[in-house]
Amino acid sequence: MPKRMRLNDKTVREPLPVKGRDYQIFDTEVRGFAVCIYRSGSRAFTLDYRYAGRQRRMTIGRWPEWSVTAARDRARQAEHVVKLAPANAADQKAMLAKLVAPHWGNKLVTAITKTDVAKLLAKIAEGRARPAKAKPNNRARKLQGPKPTPVRANRVGEVLRKMFTLAIDWGWRADNPASGFHRRIESARERFLSPQEIARLASALDDASDQRAAGIIRLCMLTGARLGEVRQSRFEQFNLELGVWSKPAATTKQRKVHRVPVSADVAAIVRQRQLLVPSGVPWLFPGDVPGQPVKEIRRFWINVQRDANLPDVRIHDLRHTFASLLVSGGASLEMIGKLLGHTQMQTTQRYAHLMDSPLRAGVDAVAHIFRPRPTLVRDADSDRKQA
Repeated sequence: MPKRMRLNDKTVREPLPVKGRDYQIFDTEVRGFAVCIYRSGSRAFTLDYRYAGRQRRMTIGRWPEWSVTAARDRARQAEHVVKLAPANAADQKAMLAKLVAPHWGNKLVTAITKTDVAKLLAKIAEGRARPAKAKPNNRARKLQGPKPTPVRANRVGEVLRKMFTLAIDWGWRADNPASGFHRRIESARERFLSPQEIARLASALDDASDQRAAGIIRLCMLTGARLGEVRQSRFEQFNLELGVWSKPAATTKQRKVHRVPVSADVAAIVRQRQLLVPSGVPWLFPGDVPGQPVKEIRRFWINVQRDANLPDVRIHDLRHTFASLLVSGGASLEMIGKLLGHTQMQTTQRYAHLMDSPLRAGVDAVAHIFRPRPTLVRDADSDRKQA
């Protein structure tokens, strides 16, 4: 039986099972899409793909519950999702399920117009009341009105634009109704910790009962790394002799290996974790589930916010603070971009205004050198009297 052919009802129904093993017949139209013929005689549609260098397989559904056409369409959709980082893929699925599907329901792809897209994004930008519960159990929350979410509207617009671009590629429609959608103004959040706030944070971490979670926060502050990169860090990624942390592509937002130098304080934390973590466990911060790193420290951070009196500070703001300290130390934007793993210079430009102080100091230094020196002015009448 050939291992690759265009799948249809006949080529899925006729192949015979093989005693003692399962086998796949791959589709010639969609890469990785296949029907798996089980030794029991049952059949299921699958999609093979590679993620983070490893071969993986997703089961779409069993035949005949799933038709070949429906399974192939599902494989086409999944081809895009598997290329995304897990968190990004989950976020995009959530946007479609919670924000798009309730409004568009079972509308056909060909029935969506530019007006539909504009109305949906305007609705999302208006926001919704918090919390989502119909009967909040808190009077303050009952009085809390809708919170505008222009950034979320922009993200949904980008997902819709990509979705309809794929629909065009797959021959489902000829135009993209989300192309050129109205993009709302985004005000980048800028929250940098002051030296006093950093001191309070350090003190709260020292006093915390959960030193595993405290170590995660310390590494975020000392390296400017994202929380996910620190949570999933492994001992093998650190070369303490050279003082280097090599983050694998699977954990970085840019999906590339990110190699950064680390300080002696970071190396000390890694060595301390080596003493505390049981032998054979690869994670710096192993979780409560065997074989997995720490998954969630939200509750711990809420306690730290309270103890350090930092109610409006997010963990991600530690990354911004790291960058601001680099700027105050004279680091260039190019250097900051490399340390933070930015792939686009415009991302690093958000820290450009922080360079005003060191630049002003340089300007003042030049002015001081160039400034005319004061000269002694003598009084002629006083000189004659003294004579």
